[in-house]
Amino acid sequence: MPDTEIKQQVRAFYDQVGWHLTGEGVYQNARYEDLRPVSREYIHRCHMRVKRHLAPQGRYLLDAGSGPVQYPEYLTYSAGYQYRVCADISIVALQEARQRLGEHGLLVVADVANLPFRPEVFEGVVSLHTLHHLPLGEQGKAYRELYRVLSPGRSAVVVNGWTVSPLMNRLQPLVRLMERVGIWISRLRGRSAPEKKEQNNKSKAASPTGTFVEKLDAGWLRRELSGAMPFEIRVWRSVSVRFLRAVVHGPLGGRLLLKMLYGLEERFPAWFGENGQYPLVIVRKPEAGGPAQG
Repeated sequence: MPDTEIKQQVRAFYDQVGWHLTGEGVYQNARYEDLRPVSREYIHRCHMRVKRHLAPQGRYLLDAGSGPVQYPEYLTYSAGYQYRVCADISIVALQEARQRLGEHGLLVVADVANLPFRPEVFEGVVSLHTLHHLPLGEQGKAYRELYRVLSPGRSAVVVNGWTVSPLMNRLQPLVRLMERVGIWISRLRGRSAPEKKEQNNKSKAASPTGTFVEKLDAGWLRRELSGAMPFEIRVWRSVSVRFLRAVVHGPLGGRLLLKMLYGLEERFPAWFGENGQYPLVIVRKPEAGGPAQG
């Protein structure tokens, strides 16, 4: 599929579906997240991992592929900045972002692999669940664009997802077992069509619908960025939404399980970043005249 057609499909999905509010007051795209109360604290703490790697203040923070800045935690990333520059190919996303940011937001229709900004203008950069929507050949280019516009001595933070997570592969038997238990419980409660729901969940987990998705692994990232910029791979969140919905439940000690998981992620961030579902990639640009890039 041509790169231009891929990007048109992504834009169309978010303009027509992804960034429209449901009756519950959340975006359609939120169906890819676990918003249940049992997971709320864990999800919040994962969101806040981004902020710890950003400079606390500056003039401009770039949000590359901003969407509507949909979660409250996202707003905190630019709290110490004069402006948050939202770059997105979706007009609807930017209109929604305006409602949340007001005059704090500067909105730009842009392709994150071809940013229309001069070099080193942003004191902070974030890109959240965006780069995997790009064609394979442009993902490395997008990283280099983020690095190009980043100010010396500052950091960019990219949250993405791996195509295959070794940790999630090992936990698949548990996930399938808990899904079957859920079907059995649903039948006891008289709920209809559980098999169809299970099949839909599996389909979504295997191939998310609506947009082109190309997620890669830590080895690809090292090959692509080695020598171009210094970066680290840490954990944003190690488990998938499918795992959360199947395994984590309040009556089964779900909150305690997630507290323990978060503690392990904090202790071993590199291992969980490379082997879990969602890595957090930190790119640090050396000060002018600093050491060569590694």
